[in-house]
Amino acid sequence: MNFCQWYNFSDSPLVYRKEAIASLKSVNQKFCESSMNFQNVPHFRHRFLKFSFRNLAIILTLFCVLILNGCHRKILNQANVPDSQLVFTSLSNPTTFNPPLNTSAFNIFGFIYDGLINQNGLTAELEPGLAESWEISENKKQIIFTLREGLKWSDGHPLTAEDVVFSYNEVYYNPKIPTGIKDILKIGTSGDLPTVKKLDDRRIEFTVSEPFAPFLRYAGGITILPAHALRPYLQSTDNNGNLAFISAWGTGTDPKEIIGNGLYRMVSYKPSERIIFERNPYYWRQDAAGKPQPYIENIVLQIIESTDNQLIKFRSGELDSIEVTPDAFSLLKKEEKRGSYTIYNGGPSSDSRFVTFNLSKMQNQQGKPLLDPVKTGWFNTLAFRQAVAYAIDRETMKNNIYRGLGEIQHSALGPQNPYYLSPEAGLKVYESNPEKAKQLLIDAGFQYNSQQELLDKDGNRVQFNILVKSEEKARVDATVQIQQDLAKIGMKTDVQVLNFNAILQKLDRRDWECYVGGFSGGGVEPHGGFNIWSSQGSLHQFNQGPQPWEPELKGWEVSDWEKEIDRLFAQGVQELDDRKRKEIYGKFQQIAAEQVPFIYLVNGLSFQAVRDRVQNIKFSALGGAFWNLYELNIAQPD
Repeated sequence: MNFCQWYNFSDSPLVYRKEAIASLKSVNQKFCESSMNFQNVPHFRHRFLKFSFRNLAIILTLFCVLILNGCHRKILNQANVPDSQLVFTSLSNPTTFNPPLNTSAFNIFGFIYDGLINQNGLTAELEPGLAESWEISENKKQIIFTLREGLKWSDGHPLTAEDVVFSYNEVYYNPKIPTGIKDILKIGTSGDLPTVKKLDDRRIEFTVSEPFAPFLRYAGGITILPAHALRPYLQSTDNNGNLAFISAWGTGTDPKEIIGNGLYRMVSYKPSERIIFERNPYYWRQDAAGKPQPYIENIVLQIIESTDNQLIKFRSGELDSIEVTPDAFSLLKKEEKRGSYTIYNGGPSSDSRFVTFNLSKMQNQQGKPLLDPVKTGWFNTLAFRQAVAYAIDRETMKNNIYRGLGEIQHSALGPQNPYYLSPEAGLKVYESNPEKAKQLLIDAGFQYNSQQELLDKDGNRVQFNILVKSEEKARVDATVQIQQDLAKIGMKTDVQVLNFNAILQKLDRRDWECYVGGFSGGGVEPHGGFNIWSSQGSLHQFNQGPQPWEPELKGWEVSDWEKEIDRLFAQGVQELDDRKRKEIYGKFQQIAAEQVPFIYLVNGLSFQAVRDRVQNIKFSALGGAFWNLYELNIAQPD
């Protein structure tokens, strides 16, 4: 299961009273804690001065009402009793409730959808999900999935093979729907897609034109959609001729209308505040004793767009879990026992952090370049990208920003991946060396003026913007250091900090210059990064080609090394011998390290703090703390 969202209450008056009491208690806790520990709370003094008399009056009024009812102490004690509810947090709002259209890591789909098969968060082994079993033919070209008997959608409607066929043939394969799912399903050099056929109400046959190593893992993990709810949106268009599906299930849709097949279903959504989920009464899973799972009734996902504010909320007891950032680790570790939580360490994260440049030379319909051709010329110069890689001091970044709680990343695949090519085995690495960076630039025709400012061969000052999302403090801090490191080799940069959804819009428009970004871990299968590395991929950010749903764009150029990576990925999925696959993906890593379309930075260790009342945690960097959410429970007080 993939988790990037969290939150759930009941709409009963009792819950609202508890929520009001909890809010009052929260304000008191934060005020007291901030007063005692204001040096540890950013902007405390500023926040304190802005604490208005209106807010104080409201709190005093609530306080008086509780006293007049004669139950102030009693009710506050009741608020401490753990309900069957967990409260989590997300750094950003979801961008859509429509799974095929999603491009953001901040989504709600891990809570409301299940796959045909699931990945074990500890072992990465595949396990039954909506499908109780599957069979693979001898020639490795067919897989037949058998659905569980009696499956239902969260609205009680039967879930059958018809929904699976609909999801693939009518949605994911639909050329009018802008989804990246089809990227990872394209087979070999032909680019064929698997055929999907209904055998009966419970059995579906997938067929590929040639052996496709990642097929089982992908076919089993893609979200199955409700045909009865979404098919009507494929049968009508808007005034511009776009399918109604493109605007269906946006974040303005009533959450109760969103139909899923997973552990939970949405109850409500307040942008920039919270998303509330309740247990899906039609979910298929039961424990050995026949008790329905999940055990926890409600999930609440608070949207807190700052890691500093998330930390405050967790320390005040308002959150049940938090991702522990390097700058917060020492503080949280000291408070671990008193705060009744445990910090789990899964080792290096499978995520990545990187610097990338926009290599696109494309023009719009009017023939105007999407990016300044002068800057495009710099970015497409190999020596320029390598010089930047040598200029960045990642050892200092690891020690200062990550507090030593991380590892320098050299490749798209992490050291824990069985297909990883190590530096000892020939992977090119970039140790910090500003002088070597300068020499590379000079050899490529760049020059320095008397102020040691870098100029290109035509005398243009080398200056560009660096884009970074605001929600991740460590990434912003890393960007500031990168700015300082590049200044040492004469480059002038301006850091532009935006929220993640605004960044996605700029990436789509291709009007960005440099970006400090990240990708979530794609698991152990290298082909999981196909939509990033394929020149045709929807996430091929550094040289994004025209997409089928976009207005005509001109002048897209694909380099020889990008074409070679395309060839290697096509070869890798056709090869079923794991030893040979490792050689193929090793060559890919060598090319990526030499050409540096992504300059990798530091991979933080995977730390998660979870309240001790949450039982049966099986933590790993691969699955996190809540991959087995269905079997977690909450300890009741003695």
